Amino acid sequence: MDWPNHSEVWREWRSAMAGTRMHHGWIFAGKSGLGKRDFANVAARELVREDGIAQPDRDHPDILHLTHLPKDEKEQGKKDKGEPYETKRNIAVGQIRSMQQKLTTRPTLGSRRVVLIDPADDMEKSASNALLKSLEEPPQGTFFILLTHRPARLLPTIRSRCRIVRFPSLSAADLERTLREYAPEAAPDAIAAAIAHCNGSPGHALTFLEQQLEPLSDLFERIVETGDPDLTMRAQIVKAAGQRPDRDRIQAIVALAQSTLSQRLGDDPRGKQLAAIDMHHQLGVLASQAPTYNFDPGLLLLEVGGLLARVGQASE
Repeated sequence: MDWPNHSEVWREWRSAMAGTRMHHGWIFAGKSGLGKRDFANVAARELVREDGIAQPDRDHPDILHLTHLPKDEKEQGKKDKGEPYETKRNIAVGQIRSMQQKLTTRPTLGSRRVVLIDPADDMEKSASNALLKSLEEPPQGTFFILLTHRPARLLPTIRSRCRIVRFPSLSAADLERTLREYAPEAAPDAIAAAIAHCNGSPGHALTFLEQQLEPLSDLFERIVETGDPDLTMRAQIVKAAGQRPDRDRIQAIVALAQSTLSQRLGDDPRGKQLAAIDMHHQLGVLASQAPTYNFDPGLLLLEVGGLLARVGQASE
């Protein structure tokens, strides 16, 4: 995907590369769905590429990726087969130390190496402290790129040693053009709903269309309005999600519930605003747990509906 919100970011990155001394630590910050990972992968390859040295098409030996590992040996087996798998909740200190051990040797192909940490928000405290040592005394030719949705969760000492690049959201007009280009079969009403619910995030908006979330968005709006006193709409959520929704669909539905509440924060009476803030936080907890916890999908969706209903039930 050619991300339309990356033009200014590319100018900033390539200007830094063209300078006499490239900073060794970078934080790519912005909410999810803005293409930070795609940008980082391409940017890392540009950084390690050198004239006259052939570059591999796939995995690059001088780009180290640190992310959530499979939960256990069984899940590792699924990953090896290319199947969906459960991951651990955090990036552990052992992963950082293993990476640091690799930094004691020279890069494999050229003179530069890149360490990508995604998402850096999820590093254990001990992992963050261990990483700080590398940021304070980076090996020659080593660059660090930390991807984060919530930079405030990083240690202040890590933020102070990195240059922050912020990824912008799209305007409604730019987002509409993007959706019409990449989802030309989508109905106008679905595109309008995606724009309304996705807060300028092209990744989330495309997921909204691919997952056909418009019926669920209508349900969520009605639950927040009425509180769903007879529980019927919560049952409709489970039905609309489909039988055995996979992890990607569950995550998209939880994100949609969060965006539904986000839109309420500036418009509703104070009682509902306070409830929306509280329930938005609880949905954030569910969103962080959904990829790694073995939730029953039906019960999880009922919980999502229940959190939305509590906003509708809040006293005005």
